[in-house]
Amino acid sequence: MSVMTAPLTHRLACRDDLDALRVLMDAAIGELQKPFLDAAQIASSRAIMGLDTQLIDDGTYFVVEIDGDLAGCGGWSRRATLYGSDQTPGRSPALLNPATDAARVRAMYTHPRFARRGVGRCILALCEDAARAEGFTRVELMATWAGEPLYRACGYTAGERLTDARGGVAVPLLRMHKVL
Repeated sequence: MSVMTAPLTHRLACRDDLDALRVLMDAAIGELQKPFLDAAQIASSRAIMGLDTQLIDDGTYFVVEIDGDLAGCGGWSRRATLYGSDQTPGRSPALLNPATDAARVRAMYTHPRFARRGVGRCILALCEDAARAEGFTRVELMATWAGEPLYRACGYTAGERLTDARGGVAVPLLRMHKVL
């Protein structure tokens, strides 16, 4: 017997989604990181992760819905910044060259109520297809420990392990990449 599940629908995010996206991101950071990070690291994560409105303005940020509920969000970028929110220091709006640079997969979040339902895979596929359509042959991302299993399952390869302490406490991260 098969279990019926509601289909995933997707669209590009818009500025009207900002409040709902922030709520989703806060829930994802707060809940899905618990098996991997302590409370201080989760708090620090909030300073280095989150919403980058440049992705929305660039038309490269997606929302995924299930039965009209916001289930997840994520995007890709043709810009140099690898990760971080509007407030994260060290951002760069420089455009990447598809012939030599990897596109960036950015700011992927799944609401905890919708975890393990294909939301992340859907967003990755949307990002990869869009980057490929603009001539990119490679993508890279900065993974949290919570996201690493999904990215590995979707063909991403591990690169540099590092920590980011810009939020006050060191948060472990993993740079990953994939050939499209």
